[in-house]
Amino acid sequence: MVKSYIYLNLIFIVYSISGVFTKLAGLSDFLSLYFFIFYAGSIFVLGIYAIAWQQVIKKIPLSNAFANKSITIFWNMLWGIIFFNDFISVWKIIGAVIVVLGIVLYSFSDNKN
Repeated sequence: MVKSYIYLNLIFIVYSISGVFTKLAGLSDFLSLYFFIFYAGSIFVLGIYAIAWQQVIKKIPLSNAFANKSITIFWNMLWGIIFFNDFISVWKIIGAVIVVLGIVLYSFSDNKN
């Protein structure tokens, strides 16, 4: 079961990378070659994500899988820092920590039943 959750989170990393491609497309001139390349990259990554998502929800309850999806907030913030030099305020970090703690609490609450 732990292996499935690790796989799930790897899938969410892939999913969050589609946001990087989308932002790069948005920063490119509309209908330019780079716009199409980045947009196609985003669609390609989302296709990989969709196939992997279907495989993982066979092993994990759908409610748990969707609850864990909010971890992409953390990954999107990380990609913003790495690729776009985004400034992350203390409040955004606190918010991301709260989201992660919520995921952990939700995941452990299922074990009590």
